[in-house]
Amino acid sequence: MTYISGDRESESGPTRRALLVAGAGAALAAGCAPGGTPGAPAPTPSGSAPSGLAAAAGPTPGAMTLFKDPGYNFNGLLALGASGAGAAEVGEVLTAVNAINGAGLSAQTYVETFRKLGDQLLGPPPGAPADGQTKRFRALRAAQYYGQALFFVLGSKDPGSEEQLYKAGRDAWDTFCDLCEPAPVKAAVPYGTTPLPVWFFRPDTSNTPRPTVILTNGSDGQNVDMWTYGVPAALERGWNALVYDGPGQGQLLFVDRVVFTPTWEKVVSPLVDWLSARPDVDQDRIALTGLSMAGDLAPRAAAFESRIAALVAMPGCVEPWLGFPPEIRQILTPSKEETNDIWNTKVVPELPPEAAAVLKKRFEPFSVPAMLQARQGKLFTDFYTPATRIQALSIASVISRIKAPTLVLDYEDEQFYPGQPRRLYDALTSPKDYVKLTAAQGAQLHCSPMAPQLHCEVVFDWLQETLPGGGS
Repeated sequence: MTYISGDRESESGPTRRALLVAGAGAALAAGCAPGGTPGAPAPTPSGSAPSGLAAAAGPTPGAMTLFKDPGYNFNGLLALGASGAGAAEVGEVLTAVNAINGAGLSAQTYVETFRKLGDQLLGPPPGAPADGQTKRFRALRAAQYYGQALFFVLGSKDPGSEEQLYKAGRDAWDTFCDLCEPAPVKAAVPYGTTPLPVWFFRPDTSNTPRPTVILTNGSDGQNVDMWTYGVPAALERGWNALVYDGPGQGQLLFVDRVVFTPTWEKVVSPLVDWLSARPDVDQDRIALTGLSMAGDLAPRAAAFESRIAALVAMPGCVEPWLGFPPEIRQILTPSKEETNDIWNTKVVPELPPEAAAVLKKRFEPFSVPAMLQARQGKLFTDFYTPATRIQALSIASVISRIKAPTLVLDYEDEQFYPGQPRRLYDALTSPKDYVKLTAAQGAQLHCSPMAPQLHCEVVFDWLQETLPGGGS
């Protein structure tokens, strides 16, 4: 771990790697990983692995390589890492990995295997009938596995099942929440014409005012990920934790069809209003975290919402559009007509299926037509609209407005936003700290998929020091 407070120097920049193999033959799609990776290496042919992928010097050495394809491997590692929070089971994940590899790795085998595992967990385990605790954590694991299947469903033979698969994971999540003690408060917080679903977790049902953390998800995470990356850590320290779906996420995307907005303060401020009206929330100790692309969204909100008392960007991100490779970004021109002509006549015909599936997934949170076309097995025809929406997420011009103490996380081998955490940290004028998690700790890669417990220790120790309080 590299820790910087004040003006101490950081380590050298991280290595850039692609997550999802775009497929042979499309140079412009090379390195187009989830979230994108500028400057990523050329893709490897289907069914082969980069030489030395499992070597000790690689970002996922030895047993850390579950799948030869680094995109599937990253998702598998996220599931495996969630075991520490009860949101997965090591044996279940590894058995699923073996089944997928045995059948031949593909979106289809991945989706089928994890969907089936989710279905199984909603039934009873072997032996005696399941009690409440067993049902609770089986539902949590089911939510994880449905989320795993959901991530790749647009590349499967049944992309039209995306909403159904989301709802299966959401039902499992709600089942888990209903069995918690105490159960989180569920509410719908006003936001435009589409309310934000929230789950407010508390250590107990007393009205003791407590510090509270608002946990913000990224561009493709699910509620179960917010459990892994924050809820237990908050509760164990006597904090409240708020989980929510914003535009472009969860229910708002897959059901209500509301895409991401660049003005994330308009999302967070109603949440702060709702929290501030509760007697069990200390209004002076409301923190905000942002995981993955929310490392851009949360700082944007904190730049305009003065009631945020502490901010954590995990990792820091200034311009999500730069997370796409140059070959993708250069398609966008000032003219919508010209941009879409380039896309449809010069780019789409050259895209192999693997690259097309990646782009469907990456662009759907920014375009309802793109999402609906993807569910029909088609690639979107309007590149300009979602691309300009991603471009509009830049927070470069507002970072100086942030006044709250801020922790910026970075990761060795950060695939999506290399260099951006340090860029955010350097631009901040508020009290600030920088922590880089490393391969030596098993915490490499975007969001430390293999080390969420360490991740939470770093984040919540910092929050506890910055906004002391809590306790049972």
